[in-house]
Amino acid sequence: MMYLLRLSLRSLANRRFSALLTMLAIALSVALLLGVERIRTEARASFANTISGTDLIVGARSGSVQLLLYSVFRIGNATNNISWESYQRISDHPRVDWAIPVSLGDSHRGFKVMGTDAQYFEHFRFGREQPLVFAQGAAFDDLYQAVIGADVARDLGYKPGDEIVLAHGTGSVSFVDHADKPFRVSGILARTGTPVDRTVHISLEGMQAIHLGWNSGMPARGGRQISADNARQIDLTPDSLTAVLLGLDSRIATFAVQRDINQYRAEPLLAILPGVALQELWSLLGTAEKALFLVSSCVVLTGLIGMLTAVLAGLNERRREMAILRSVGARPMHVFGLLLSEALVLTVAGIACGLLILYAALGVARPWLLDHYGLFIAIQMPASREWLLLGAILLASVLMGCIPAWRAYRLSLNDGLTIRI
Repeated sequence: MMYLLRLSLRSLANRRFSALLTMLAIALSVALLLGVERIRTEARASFANTISGTDLIVGARSGSVQLLLYSVFRIGNATNNISWESYQRISDHPRVDWAIPVSLGDSHRGFKVMGTDAQYFEHFRFGREQPLVFAQGAAFDDLYQAVIGADVARDLGYKPGDEIVLAHGTGSVSFVDHADKPFRVSGILARTGTPVDRTVHISLEGMQAIHLGWNSGMPARGGRQISADNARQIDLTPDSLTAVLLGLDSRIATFAVQRDINQYRAEPLLAILPGVALQELWSLLGTAEKALFLVSSCVVLTGLIGMLTAVLAGLNERRREMAILRSVGARPMHVFGLLLSEALVLTVAGIACGLLILYAALGVARPWLLDHYGLFIAIQMPASREWLLLGAILLASVLMGCIPAWRAYRLSLNDGLTIRI
């Protein structure tokens, strides 16, 4: 076996240029397949770890996926708001242990601004029931204080005590800001790998204060303007909220409370289970996942077919080589093993190079994916499913390698030594 391996390595070295091209094609296809699989797996894990410990999410009646996206992932906008009176009645439900109000609608230099209260820092959980932790400073305790996520602090270079001005609207560019009521950073949250990192958190009263006097999305003018100091003297209880995150006193009560909220008569509301909504989201994306996996598999198959083509194309040129091997005592099975081992060497080398390309690409792209999509891709050894995929690639290369090996096996000594005119 070792003799055949050494012989196949020397044979490939003599045809190093075509062998390197074949190996590179396999490496790129392997890197693409494993890259798609790694991103798919990590994206699903990242989405699943965004929120935990929350039993229900309540919002205006729409779709469950839409409610999940805008309330948790800050993607999209709400169709309507929840009245403050409805929020109070929901939070006073006998089975509700805690209720976190969420108010969205503004931004700061491309980062979403969320209005909430102290319960958010106390009860919100992500990952495996991990609480929010402050890397610097503390939670807001003043009307014009803000707590920022780790990405906001890093990208904009903020630290506690810095002054920031919020903008109206959720777009990356806004032409209307709240410069008359600036905020100061009171704390910076430790990195969570979730949309929390890219969020500016302020109090509900602060969210209400910056919109005092506004009408139809336009700021107050002239005498209708209310200064930052005067806003402190006004009742800043909000009129409405975007969503509410609920924690119940018992998981058993989840469906009963969900039914009560969905049948709420004062206004049309929707209560969803985060886990169920996530499964629905992934079922919607399942077709795209399968399509990506199919395309990647086809690319791998193309690489293996390229290897088969290269070996078959060179087989006629090597007929004399095979005949000489037979003439010095090599058996037909030795010739078969030689061709098969060459295919295995090319595939194993391609897989190894593909893994190197994958990890190098992840090392370069990981900060960009984290900054733009909040997606953390761990650089670790291949998972069990990835090892299965690599095993399937190796098995496919063995099956394809049998084709030229069988042809070489069938070549006779006389056929190899005959000079054709």
